[in-house]
Amino acid sequence: MTDRPTTENAEDARNAEGPGSAEAAESESRADATARLITGLFAPQVLVIVLPPLVGLMADGPAGAAWGLLASVLCGGVPAAVILAGVRAGRLDSHHLVDRASRTGPLLVAVAGVVVALVLLVLLGAPRLLVATVTAMLAALAVTVPITLRWKISFHAAVSAGTVVVLARVLPAAPTLVVGALVVAAICWARVRLTHHTPAQVAAGAAVGTGTAWAALSAFGL
Repeated sequence: MTDRPTTENAEDARNAEGPGSAEAAESESRADATARLITGLFAPQVLVIVLPPLVGLMADGPAGAAWGLLASVLCGGVPAAVILAGVRAGRLDSHHLVDRASRTGPLLVAVAGVVVALVLLVLLGAPRLLVATVTAMLAALAVTVPITLRWKISFHAAVSAGTVVVLARVLPAAPTLVVGALVVAAICWARVRLTHHTPAQVAAGAAVGTGTAWAALSAFGL
């Protein structure tokens, strides 16, 4: 019985198949590397940390950016720290929470952080646009967390799509939506490419992120 090629002789096996096979393998490797880069750059934690100070700055200058930093710490920083601790302890597979079963704890921490941030921003008189942005985050979590308990909806797609909707309210809308749509499409491709999600899961995530962000901003008259 013939054994399958091992890791050590896989390169020889590809070379034996011809240069076309080697080129295809190299192209596939580059695609995977690109997908991993996109996934890391636009991870939900990254977007949730970066977005509030940017929105705050657009809404109310440096003072608004300071409010945004408060929201960043509570909405993104605290959940990211919990996830990092879980990865280091071996309880979580990675900061992307690929295993759906491991998502519940970190997501509940994220919900708590967003709720606390929203309460503080309202009570302390933060800019209205920033309050609306954090409300949009809470709305997205309210929809996606129950879904992910049964079906692995994409948080990458949801958060990136919601981010585009928010940015379209503080930046020129048409170019922001065009560029944003391309970025969201790239993120969705990356998640499917890495087999972390199906096309349906990234499409559902993008739809939820877009819908909840639009609804939250509209509720504030923005």
